[in-house]
Amino acid sequence: MTLVAGVDSSTQSCKVVVRDAETGRLVREGRAPHPPGTEIHPDHWWTALQEALAAAGGLSDVAALSVGAQQHGMVCLDEHGEVVRDALLWNDTRSARAADDLVTELGGPRAWAEAAGSVPVASFTVTKLRWLAEHESAAAARTAAVCLPHDWLTWRLAGSSGIDTLTTDRGDASGTGYWSPSANSYRPDLLKLAMGHTPLVPRVLDPTGQAGESRETGRGAAVRIGPGTGDNMAAALGVGVLPGDVVVSIGTSGTVFACADVPSHDPSGAVAGFADATGRFLPLVCTLNAARVLDAAARMLGVTVAELSDLALQAPSGADGLVLVPYLEGERTPNRPDATGSLHGLRLSNSTPAHLARAAVEGMLCGLADGLDALGLAPRRVLLIGGGARSEAVRRIAPTVFGRPVLVPEPGEYVADGAARQAAWLLSGTPEPPRWEAGVMEAFEAEPAPDVRSRYAEIIAGI
Repeated sequence: MTLVAGVDSSTQSCKVVVRDAETGRLVREGRAPHPPGTEIHPDHWWTALQEALAAAGGLSDVAALSVGAQQHGMVCLDEHGEVVRDALLWNDTRSARAADDLVTELGGPRAWAEAAGSVPVASFTVTKLRWLAEHESAAAARTAAVCLPHDWLTWRLAGSSGIDTLTTDRGDASGTGYWSPSANSYRPDLLKLAMGHTPLVPRVLDPTGQAGESRETGRGAAVRIGPGTGDNMAAALGVGVLPGDVVVSIGTSGTVFACADVPSHDPSGAVAGFADATGRFLPLVCTLNAARVLDAAARMLGVTVAELSDLALQAPSGADGLVLVPYLEGERTPNRPDATGSLHGLRLSNSTPAHLARAAVEGMLCGLADGLDALGLAPRRVLLIGGGARSEAVRRIAPTVFGRPVLVPEPGEYVADGAARQAAWLLSGTPEPPRWEAGVMEAFEAEPAPDVRSRYAEIIAGI
């Protein structure tokens, strides 16, 4: 049996799965936490990766490995490969004004959509580089190379022999703001617009390209390292997304994405025109506030997330007019980085824990439903994944808010699974990723509740 490993270096933790390369069967797994915050020294990712690998039994019997990681993070390296400053993560919104400035300087949203497939917001690497140039000019001047979290971890695994050996893939590169999915190439002019100079950027590998080898495995043979990718692209691989599918992923952030054969260019900025990890494209809508809305509501009520789910199902659809706007950390879609959460329609009759729990679930799902609408697709299937999808209330309320049935795959580490599948693809050398048997999907249907969406939309329009 040939084994492959997949890594998910997310905002909150590092997960590792080891799977059979032929069947996808899970053999073992491990995990380790990351420190909280919106900026972090990359060494913490490396430490967590080593701990997670050890918990997963190491790599001594593994033939190949790939890394999936959070998108957009800014990792700046000097000419010797040393980290210049803590990495700014996707959810750090300090570059919101820089994003506005860059959009204006290039000629507006349409110009950005045509140049890079997406209109940059504070999440994108290109905006963080502008912030760095404006606020930490000495650090910007020392930056000889800029890469993404998965690029940096892949580089470290391969021996970090020099910044000129940095690699990435189409999927993660498409979230920087200075790589064009349509042209399949970097836009150094956009990088220079952001920083005033053009640091080295990682070489973009093909979907089955090899980033290097790792020999620190306790065995003679080296572990082949795949190109890796961003977390959403890896999740698409992990769940087996096909053209016509739309995935709603409820994690730290909420994402709605589809597999497409052609690139997208949305001048409104709602849809990011990303590439995927297979050679296709991944139009995506992202919200900053997803599963942590449920965490916050549970904390406010003094209950567990599971108890919050039970409470939410005790209240009627629409929570008797109680609406929670879930912008707890600002918001990316719509682009309101300075917004805050708010509660509307509070009355004596709906001031109960059950109503608040229902409003939290519905508010989070309404934001994701707006993303589903923004894609402008008539999906063949809607797949609901991520940690938030483990909530019974989320699974049962989603069809009422989305206005269509949803399928919920078995819980899993989809990002790490997708990275493992990419590693197996590297070994196989086939034109398409290996076919791993799909797990059982549970279907959820319910009567649509358009009044929930309309009330939410009315409130959003007025704030």
